[in-house]
Amino acid sequence: MTRVALIAICVAAAACSKPERPVPAAATPTPAATATAAGSSAATMGSVDGRVHGGSTAVVVLEPKATRTFPPPAEKPVMDQAGLMFGPELLLVRTGYPVEFRNSDDTLHNVRVSHEETRTSAFNVAIPTGESYTYTFERDGFYRVGCDIHPAMAASVFAAASPFTALADADGRFTFADVPAGAWTVTVYTDGKRLHKDIDIASGATSVAIE
Repeated sequence: MTRVALIAICVAAAACSKPERPVPAAATPTPAATATAAGSSAATMGSVDGRVHGGSTAVVVLEPKATRTFPPPAEKPVMDQAGLMFGPELLLVRTGYPVEFRNSDDTLHNVRVSHEETRTSAFNVAIPTGESYTYTFERDGFYRVGCDIHPAMAASVFAAASPFTALADADGRFTFADVPAGAWTVTVYTDGKRLHKDIDIASGATSVAIE
């Protein structure tokens, strides 16, 4: 074999054994890119403007159809006893969070509370003048409130897991602000009836009428 042929064979072998160019690895997202991606999935907020037609006192609850978590209440709800009356006459509270019952009268009171639907007793405690009692409702629904010492005293508590609960005004109107977009159910309690309506909330205002 000639010297020229040997050189040609060596050159060809070297070309075949040359390592391939490495494929670049996928780029790692920068903190800024990660923040942008996270921000793009932020919840869209909307509002609900509604009206209950033909009812008297109406409690309105907006409940998500999918599982959601909500921040705790900013303030502790309070029901007071003053002038031999409970105030307010109807107190809206969140289940799972404490509620305070006060006695601002100059006489001894007790507070007797039971679940309206099941008639199960929640508690029955005496509250001396200037003192209070804290209780956490664990079940949704209406509760009857009374005082055994003064039978004419009466009030109600409505407990709900949703933070979007309201008492409709005299014209039946109600409003919920800063509601995450998605599928929700509006439930209205009025005149001993329970009415339901499914709605989809997007950005902006969503109107709903309950007959």
